Amino acid sequence: MNSRNFLLAALFFAGVTTSFAQSNLLNAKTPDEIGKKTAEQDSLDNDKPLPYGYVGDRDVLLARKVWEVIDLDQRINFPMYFPIEDNIGDDRRSLFSVLMTAIKDGQLTEVYDDSYFTLKKTGDDIQSSFYFKELNDYGRELMNQNPGKTEEQLKANGTLTAEHYTTSELNGADVSKYKIVGTWYFDKRQGEMKYRILGICPMAVDALTKLRQGSEAEPIELFWVFYPGARDVLHKAKAFNEKNSAQPITFDHLLNSRRFTAVIVKEENVYGDRLIEDYMKDNSQMQLLEAERIKDKIRNFEQDMWNY
Repeated sequence: MNSRNFLLAALFFAGVTTSFAQSNLLNAKTPDEIGKKTAEQDSLDNDKPLPYGYVGDRDVLLARKVWEVIDLDQRINFPMYFPIEDNIGDDRRSLFSVLMTAIKDGQLTEVYDDSYFTLKKTGDDIQSSFYFKELNDYGRELMNQNPGKTEEQLKANGTLTAEHYTTSELNGADVSKYKIVGTWYFDKRQGEMKYRILGICPMAVDALTKLRQGSEAEPIELFWVFYPGARDVLHKAKAFNEKNSAQPITFDHLLNSRRFTAVIVKEENVYGDRLIEDYMKDNSQMQLLEAERIKDKIRNFEQDMWNY
């Protein structure tokens, strides 16, 4: 077998093993046990998120809060986006599905309207952006043919049915970006620059805009999750690990270890935390350069600490 055929065979074998490998695969006695762990196995795995250490305010020599956007079109960010469908034969789900399921089940309550975590949002508030329904031309014509009757009355007697409405629904496939906010800080006790994520926000076109303008419209912030309050939920959910599918990585580990690519869109500043695009208008290249300048400014602080 020449080197080219050997390489093709190796790639095929890697693809097959990656496609079928799932958690607990080697310990399962029946196919139903694949992807599921017993209580004894969970206790042996010590499956808990790594706790954050206490950081005193006096130990922080520098702190800078930044907002970043994670583009799910980037290949390295695919583990947050896929799988689009939940039922694919194993326990993997997209990050959006994990967050929404936890909110619906009441496991995740620290959900807010903005990145400053001032106004809480309920499940009903969130769902209002996910589903929209309105009368179509056929339904409005039917309403005109029945003057004096309300829409609720016509629905009650069966005159108005589902075919008289146009609906639009938001799902995980519509989430195109995530926005995160976190703090870079220099811990003088340990002498290193660290990062602590504070919040995460899925971004998508809301149901009404999707109906009017299509999925190509500019995505908006749907809701903000206070990250420290969501760590337990995100630790139980697994993302795909391309390097070793037998050891899926948790979303908590993925985000805390910054296994993604993101672009800075804002830093806290004296101008009311204005966006980069607010003072670098209509110039995408200059916006990217400004994001890199902010990143270099934070990185250079740590480097300068060791210059004598």
